[in-house]
Amino acid sequence: MNDYLPICREDMERRGWDQCDFVYVIGDAYVDHPSFGPAIISRVLESRGYRVGIIAQPDWKNPESIQILGTPRLAFLVCGGNMDSMVNHYTVAKKRRAADAYSPGGKPGLRPDRATIVYCNLIRRIYHTIPVIIGGIEASLRRLAHYDYWSDKVRRSILLDSRADLLIYGMGERAMIEIAEALEAGIAIKDIHWIRGTCYADRTPDIDQDTVRLPDFAQIVSSKEMYGQSFVAAYRNNDPINGRRLVEKYTDTVYVVQNPPQPPLEREELDDVYELPFENEAHPMYIEQGEIPAFREVKFSMVSSRGCFGGCSFCALTYHQGRQVRSRSRESLVREAEALTKKADFKGYIHDIGGPTANFRAPACQKQRKTGVCQNKDCLFPQPCAAMEVSHRDYLEVLRAVRAVPGVKKVFIRSGIRYDYVMADRDETFLYELCRYHVSGTLKIAPEHVSDRVLRCMHKPGKAVFLQFAERYRQINDKLQKKQYLIPYFISSHPGSSLDDAVELALFLKDYGFVPDQVQDFYPTPGTLATCMYYTGRDPLTMEEVYVAKNLEEKKMQRALIHYNKPENRKTVIRALQQAGREDLIDVLLGGRGKKHEFDQRTGKNHRGRKKTVSECGRQTADSDRRNRRKNGTGRHGMPRR
Repeated sequence: MNDYLPICREDMERRGWDQCDFVYVIGDAYVDHPSFGPAIISRVLESRGYRVGIIAQPDWKNPESIQILGTPRLAFLVCGGNMDSMVNHYTVAKKRRAADAYSPGGKPGLRPDRATIVYCNLIRRIYHTIPVIIGGIEASLRRLAHYDYWSDKVRRSILLDSRADLLIYGMGERAMIEIAEALEAGIAIKDIHWIRGTCYADRTPDIDQDTVRLPDFAQIVSSKEMYGQSFVAAYRNNDPINGRRLVEKYTDTVYVVQNPPQPPLEREELDDVYELPFENEAHPMYIEQGEIPAFREVKFSMVSSRGCFGGCSFCALTYHQGRQVRSRSRESLVREAEALTKKADFKGYIHDIGGPTANFRAPACQKQRKTGVCQNKDCLFPQPCAAMEVSHRDYLEVLRAVRAVPGVKKVFIRSGIRYDYVMADRDETFLYELCRYHVSGTLKIAPEHVSDRVLRCMHKPGKAVFLQFAERYRQINDKLQKKQYLIPYFISSHPGSSLDDAVELALFLKDYGFVPDQVQDFYPTPGTLATCMYYTGRDPLTMEEVYVAKNLEEKKMQRALIHYNKPENRKTVIRALQQAGREDLIDVLLGGRGKKHEFDQRTGKNHRGRKKTVSECGRQTADSDRRNRRKNGTGRHGMPRR
């Protein structure tokens, strides 16, 4: 039956069900689209013959809200949502967000803080013996002991606090099916301890030569050095080929065991998953409550890949999806594009074809398929690895095929382009076609910073690579006679960034005419290398000390320096420059432009003969971005960036 999965007893009766096999409790609104993890897992289970019901955003204060579908035959599944519920609810300043992009009408307050824990404990109050299995980003990134920014302390595994029986981490399709088959075979949930990609609690785990014993919880709570060692062990054992089993002790009778990761789905398997009979819409029950903002942003987008070998230290994707990249076939993506053109509200614009990084479509090198990713080496940092196979041919074939689909007017790329990977490609065909066909007036990229010290902590390329890309982008657009601009993203207060580094970034922006569209204060989220730096004050991979801005006033000053041109930031910028001992720059940043930073309007060059890397700066760029969005009928990305 091609329909939404049951959300009430009436839906079950319509399907002739007297009981669900699995009841899935989720923190987001119910959107039956493959950009939402619960939709994928529930449709995968359905494809194997299991009956799945959905309870979306139950009232966690009312036990009856999780009883509306009755007792599941096999298990409850719980997912806090597409985002960690604490990130969803709070800004980096720990203030409540005014909206929830994953709720109808953007209404906040429809899920609790620490949603996975709250939902599981609610279930346990009513159903004492029914298995409970947790998954999704919140469970995945909190699967072991972790620093929690919101409470400013190390918390134990979410598996223990939720009282769940099993935790699925990473992309969970294969693990979920193996668990379902084991339960169907009559195996007790307490005995399902062999499945890759899962964590479980044990009283007396076997610790053999293939097991890594992490520092005890008591040790990592009392010692930041031990916390760093524990993080590195988990960080380096996150590959399906060379990753080992991990054991973390809490008490003499409580251990958390993490099995090695599941192998990533291969191309044919991904095609099968993304071509399951999704409704590709939010459930009709939300019509009167308003649209789901997060769905609006992805409704006419397509996921082409999973995994990322970029290795940015502030990103948790490698800890969740892994570094081994896999992608869907061109044929599958074309079929999805053809289906999109048949939607009544499709206007001819596909907003994105991408993934964690749009231009990654395959493993970084053949070695990764045989022996796994390097445990002590990044693919792109500090320089692209000599073994890395750089090619955009497969991605170009996808883009060409999709833009040739009748009814498709334009295909945009919004997932993010890894520009250092583009610059490592000797064939510039992709960059030409990117500029010619896939930019909506502005291309958003993420240099994140320009200070070498900060970029090292970020595991990002030096600013020279960014400038080279910016110049080549300008040259190609000039050749194509297109007025298209770059919008850079930057992170303020990242570990390693001092006021001096923020001043350096402000001068860079002034000198080159870049006006960042968005500035993100560094947000310490579970599972990232940068969060470990933030908590410990050291790079755990090298044990070198790292400067960390934790004072709210300094964070405010670093952010204001990046947006020095905003009138409301003037006083804060002056305070920042005074504190940094750079009063000499007050007039440079806040006064008249001055000769050093002027660009001749006729030649586009400054007094040193350097040409702008962006054709326009200031409000012109932002205005152009807004005009293009209006022209193309596309909306600004409304969700928190990280």
